[in-house]
Amino acid sequence: MSSHVLYVAPYFSANILHCLDALCSLPDLRLGVITQEPKDRLPERHRGRIAGHYQIGDCLDAAQLTSATRAFQNQWGRVDRLLGFLEQMQLPLAIARDRTGVDGLGETAARNFREKNRMKDVLRAAGLPVAPQALLGSADDARRFIAEVGYPVVLKPPAGLGSQGTMRVTDDDELAAALAALVVTPSHPAQAEAFVRGEEHTFETVTIGGRAVWHSSSYYLPGPLQVLENPWMQYCVLLPREQLQPHAEKFRGTNIAALDALGIETGLSHMEWFLRADGTPIISEVGARPPGVHLMPMMGLAHEVDMWAKWVELMVFDRFEVPERRWACGTAFFRGQGPGNEVRAVEGVAAAQERVGKYVVEAKLPRVGQSRGPGYEGEGYAIVRAPTTAEAVEALRGLVTMVRVSFG
Repeated sequence: MSSHVLYVAPYFSANILHCLDALCSLPDLRLGVITQEPKDRLPERHRGRIAGHYQIGDCLDAAQLTSATRAFQNQWGRVDRLLGFLEQMQLPLAIARDRTGVDGLGETAARNFREKNRMKDVLRAAGLPVAPQALLGSADDARRFIAEVGYPVVLKPPAGLGSQGTMRVTDDDELAAALAALVVTPSHPAQAEAFVRGEEHTFETVTIGGRAVWHSSSYYLPGPLQVLENPWMQYCVLLPREQLQPHAEKFRGTNIAALDALGIETGLSHMEWFLRADGTPIISEVGARPPGVHLMPMMGLAHEVDMWAKWVELMVFDRFEVPERRWACGTAFFRGQGPGNEVRAVEGVAAAQERVGKYVVEAKLPRVGQSRGPGYEGEGYAIVRAPTTAEAVEALRGLVTMVRVSFG
């Protein structure tokens, strides 16, 4: 019997279309698309494979997703999966699943992952290591929290995306500025956490039917918050050749316990965590969706598979198999330096190509005239692949020390 799957694609961006390609390649699949795009914007290669198109005005609106899903249920008789990988869609997708009876992550678990204050409460109640935190609705709330934990603290939106909107606060003046920037009110609170010092890592896990079946861990070099605070810093993500190095293997049980507490059943999750100088871990955040910062293509390159296709197969058929990891990978992000909002010069590319070009498998170089990027990933990137972790590190070091992007 074929599976009836709905894929939510707000816009037809590269990653969204990559997943759509993977869905279209699966056998025994009846595929519908829910999108904000009109039908004539659907790429030609997909039109003969897609059995239904439903346009809505807002793919983050649970009510509209519910109506679209019910329309397909009325037409097809049933819907087996309702899928989408964007972080912002996880809660509305979960609400729509609950309202229509479609299997998958439901609202309770989705809120555990998406609402950061709730997430930390759940993890703390399970006896897992998290930093002290509070939800701030006023300056009085903030002052009480500071009196409890002291400076520095980190403030962020309670349902943020990556490090966007995240600020480290070290004194009363910075606190006042952060509360104003985040427009903190009782109806628009901010998440506050004690600042954690340590190496920052990720931990990716595939879970099927509530059982963790596959893991991976990477390094942030340096951490995203430190990069945001220091525009001169260059930024890399390293995926070691060793799928779980000793520090990550030691953390694996904590990761599994956290996912159990939060309630994921089947999916690929992305955890960010700190390893402190004394060897103890702290869980930062967990997302019930595939990771960003180019980890999906890096994991694919390391295992010689299409990781997006593997995610699609996991979500549709509850199965996941990849070959043994053979490579280390990394991404170097090219961050512009100096004042201004436009790239004026890109230097050192030829020298970097001569030194480490044999390791580069994908690159998007900054262009003169390009606007300043909005976040810590900068204005361009290069992905490297090497047979050893040490070689990948040297390739990343060569890229971020030799390539220079200047604003003007």
